[in-house]
Amino acid sequence: MHLPNMVTGRKLTFMDSIARLTAHWRRGPAVFLGDTNCGWPLIDEESRVFGPRTAAWLDGLQASGWLDAFRHLHADTRLYTWYSPNGGNGFRLDQAFLNKALMARLQSITYEWGRPNAAEAKRDALSDHAALILDLT
Repeated sequence: MHLPNMVTGRKLTFMDSIARLTAHWRRGPAVFLGDTNCGWPLIDEESRVFGPRTAAWLDGLQASGWLDAFRHLHADTRLYTWYSPNGGNGFRLDQAFLNKALMARLQSITYEWGRPNAAEAKRDALSDHAALILDLT
């Protein structure tokens, strides 16, 4: 999932749709993941781009019982999954949200940057985003 640009207003519409869907989810264990273009201010950004609206959306997901798997296991760890090609600054834009029914099965979540070979560890070798690896039992 990749959220549309905040400037056009489409991102807010999408965020509202996801909030409604997750608030009323009653179909059992579930996960939604992808590039949300959102993060918590200060911790998921190297430079300030996330604001109160983004934080409120993420907090609302948590209040509805959908937890960010990475934050659940790694609390305040700073880690970035995308780097701006212009500014070189990092952001954690890629998340996996698990509902309460699935949370007990969470084993680990990691991010992996593609590497064309073992000797060269370029963070942007295969994609401009790190791969999100979610391990559930």
